[in-house]
Amino acid sequence: MIMSHPIYRVTTLEHLEPYTLRIGFDDATEQVIHFLPVLAGSLFGPLRDLRLFNQVRIDPEAHTVVWPNGADFDPETLHDWPQYADAWLARAREWSLVQVEY
Repeated sequence: MIMSHPIYRVTTLEHLEPYTLRIGFDDATEQVIHFLPVLAGSLFGPLRDLRLFNQVRIDPEAHTVVWPNGADFDPETLHDWPQYADAWLARAREWSLVQVEY
């Protein structure tokens, strides 16, 4: 059984406001995403530091947005953000409840 789904590539990236990006895709669509509500947990939580968040760039190989700490999002998730936003919010709430001990 072969399963297929569209593969999207991020082509443009623009900072609109703090934590808000306009992301363009290779199918000529775009999403405006306010990321702050989903920035939680050990990988995405550090992006609450606006200096780190603003270091976002397009990875030339993966064709998605990436940050220096290794955080990234699947291009399909970004492309179809309205379908995924509630799940990401729920996950961020769960991550915020987890206490990490070092």
